[in-house]
Amino acid sequence: MKRRLLLVSNSTLHGSGYLDHCQQHISSFFGKNVKRVLFVPYALHDRDGYTKTARDKFKSLGYEVDGIHEVADPVEAVRKAEGIFIGGGNTFRLLKSLYDNNVVTEIRKRVMEDGVPYMGSSAGTNVATISINTTNDMPIVFPPTFSAIGLIPFNINPHYLDSDPNSRHMGETREQRITQYHEEPNTPCVLGLREGSMLLVEGKKATLLGTTKARLFTSFWLIYGIISPSTPAVRGRA
Repeated sequence: MKRRLLLVSNSTLHGSGYLDHCQQHISSFFGKNVKRVLFVPYALHDRDGYTKTARDKFKSLGYEVDGIHEVADPVEAVRKAEGIFIGGGNTFRLLKSLYDNNVVTEIRKRVMEDGVPYMGSSAGTNVATISINTTNDMPIVFPPTFSAIGLIPFNINPHYLDSDPNSRHMGETREQRITQYHEEPNTPCVLGLREGSMLLVEGKKATLLGTTKARLFTSFWLIYGIISPSTPAVRGRA
C-alpha cells in the first residue's frame, strides 16, 4: 500500500499563524520531489481568498499551489497532481463539492494506488476517513452521502476537546457525542485529535505527531486516557 497522509487537526494554533505549528512536518511530508501542490478550497465560500492564503504559506515553504477551482477540469487536475492538500472549513460543503466535481474516486485512486501524498486539515482530515459522521460542523448543505474518501479505515474527530470539570456548561461533551455515535451498530473507531496534533500515515503505519496527544474511542469500549506516539494503536496498522 503506497498511501502517505498528513492529517492535521487544525490549520491555525493559538499564538501562531496559518499552518505555522506544522510547517516543518509539511516540508518533511511533501519533501523535495513535490514541486506543486493541488489545493482544494471547497470547504469555504471564498475559494479565491482561501487559495491565496494557502498559496502564500506554501510558497514560503518552497512549493507552488494550484487551486482546483481555478481549472476547467478538476478530475484531470487530480490526475496530474504531485501532491494534494484539502483545507478546512465546513465538512458538509466540502464533501458535497467533492462529489459534485466527481473527484472522490480519483483522489482515492491517486493516493491509494499511485502514492500521491495527501494532506488534510480539519474538514480536509474528516473527508479522508470512512465518513463525516464525526465532524463538528453544521449540515449547511446536503452531500449525496456521508461516506467520505476512505483513505483510512477509521474516523477522526478534529479539534477534539476534553471536558472541563469546572465548566458550568451543561451540554453534551465531545466524549458523550462520540459515545452516542458508537451506540449505533457497525461504527468504526474514532480518533480524537486535539488542537496541535496530527497523524502521519505511511502505508499501514500511523504515527501521532504534534505538540498535543490524541484519544482513541472504539465501538466496544473506550480507551480512557492518552495515546502517545509509542502506543501500538497509533503506530500500528491503519
